[in-house]
Amino acid sequence: MSDMVSVKGIRSRGHHGVLGFERELGQTFVIDVDMAVDVGPAAAADDLALTVDYGAVASEVAAIVTGPPFDLIETLAVRIAERVKAFDGVQEVTITVHKPYAPVTEVFDDVAVRVTR
Repeated sequence: MSDMVSVKGIRSRGHHGVLGFERELGQTFVIDVDMAVDVGPAAAADDLALTVDYGAVASEVAAIVTGPPFDLIETLAVRIAERVKAFDGVQEVTITVHKPYAPVTEVFDDVAVRVTR
């Protein structure tokens, strides 16, 4: 499958992390979603019902991020991947969870976990 539908940079505030202040204060997480989807039928018919609704996917991702907290962003990434993979037509999904404000003492640009299901 070479067709991909992507939603990049979904920003939602969540309370994920192992440290108490992460759970209490929360922080912004940034999620990238890449979905292998056969877009041929939808393109031929010009019909949203024949492809994945990326707006609905983005809403589901945000709901998971803002929902009950997880200690690890690995867990968050897998839960998002499982939910997105359940959308009709999604044959494979890659989720990248970025935690740009992770409590790391060194200077860094990003902390991320990527999973594929």
